[in-house]
Amino acid sequence: MISKLVTKIKQTDAPIVVGLDPTMSNIPAKILDKEISEKGETFEAVGAAILEYNKALIDAVHDLVPAVKPQIAMYEQFGIPGLVAFTETVKYARQKGLIVIGDVKRGDIGSTSTAYANAHLGKVMVGKTSLAAFDEDFCTVNPYLGTDGIKPFIDVCNENDRGIFILVKTSNPSSGEFQDRVLHDEDSTLYEAVGFKVREWAKLSMDGAYSNIGAVVGATYPKMGEILRRIMPKSYILVPGYGAQGATGKDLKPFFDKDGLGAIINSSRGIIAAYKNAKYEKFGEDGFADAARAAVIDMKEDIRVNIH
Repeated sequence: MISKLVTKIKQTDAPIVVGLDPTMSNIPAKILDKEISEKGETFEAVGAAILEYNKALIDAVHDLVPAVKPQIAMYEQFGIPGLVAFTETVKYARQKGLIVIGDVKRGDIGSTSTAYANAHLGKVMVGKTSLAAFDEDFCTVNPYLGTDGIKPFIDVCNENDRGIFILVKTSNPSSGEFQDRVLHDEDSTLYEAVGFKVREWAKLSMDGAYSNIGAVVGATYPKMGEILRRIMPKSYILVPGYGAQGATGKDLKPFFDKDGLGAIINSSRGIIAAYKNAKYEKFGEDGFADAARAAVIDMKEDIRVNIH
C-alpha cells in the first residue's frame, strides 16, 4: 500500500494529507441548520451535516492531494450516525481516488488487536462472504503494548495490502512526559527506542523502497524528526502539527529524505476551517470549500520552497 501512496504523492507533487476532523463549530451554519430543520436536534442531523461538509471538501481538494485522514473520535462522539458519516466519508474519498488514513490510534493485544485491524484494514467472514467494515487504506496505531499489539496489524496489512502509522513522537506539548524519558540502561530516549522497534517491524512488510509500517512524528519537534528519520530509513513518516499547532514549512525538511520523499504532512483545521482564517475570509462561510482549496495550494507552495 505504501507504494500506492508514494505514487499518488509523486502524481500530485503534494506530500500532504488533509485531516477531515469536523466539529460542530466548523460546519457552516447553512449546512447544519438545514439538517436540523429536517431531522431535529439529533445525531442523525449532525451525521448528515458532517457528510455533506466532508463531500464538499473532498470535491474541492481531491485533485490536489494524495490522501485524507478522518479522525474517528470526531465522528464517534455523535454515536452510530457519526460512525455512518465516517464510513461514508471513507467510501466517498476512495471513489474520488484518494488514499484514506484512518486516524484511530488503536492498540491492544491478541484477538482484540486483530479485531481492531480487521475493522479498519481487513475483512471479516460472514458465512461465505468476506466483508470490510471501515475499509481505510492505513490507520494509526499506539505501540504501548509492544509487539503483541503491533504484529496482528502487520499480519492484516500483509493479507490485505494495507499499512499503519505507529505513534513514535507525537506533536502535543505534553508528549515528552513519557516519550522523552531517558532509558538509562540504553542511554537513549523512549521515542528513540520505539523508533528502533519500528525499524525492526518495518522489515516485516516491505513494499518497494519503503515499508507499509510507517511512523507518526510531530512537526513541532523537527530536531527529533531528524533523529528519527535516520533511525527509520524505510518507514514513511506521517507528520501532524503543521498549521494550527504551530509548525510551518521551515520545520519540515528534517522529516524528508534527500529526494523529497519519506514524509507526508497533515493539516486539519488549517484547511477544512480555512474560511475562518483572515487570510481566506474573502471566500466567506458559503465558500468554505474554495477556501480549503486555496489553503491547500498555499501549503503545497510552503512545503515546496522549504524542502527542496
